[in-house]
Amino acid sequence: MIKMSEDPELETLRKKRAAELEAQAQAQAEAAAQKAEIDAQKAMILRQILTPQARDRLANIKIARPEFAESLENQLISLASRGNLRGQVTEEQLIEILKRLQLGKRESTIEFKRK
Repeated sequence: MIKMSEDPELETLRKKRAAELEAQAQAQAEAAAQKAEIDAQKAMILRQILTPQARDRLANIKIARPEFAESLENQLISLASRGNLRGQVTEEQLIEILKRLQLGKRESTIEFKRK
């Protein structure tokens, strides 16, 4: 009689599952390292194109609206890479950019009609 722990098929399945988990963990670690590297590059570029006050404002926006801040960062980096920015972006210039982005956003309202 074969004990459950000595079953070769079960042992093969365990090894296969362990290998899958290890590969998945390695892929996640690589993805996290790649994301960290990209974030570090973005931070370096933003340090070059934003004044300290503008970076502080962007950090505040990132706390309140992370997706919006990510979009704004990408737009600023894109502008800088195309050479459309002259010098560093000040806090006042960043506020103007934010105002323009807010104007482009459509306001949605919900109306209730009562009978």
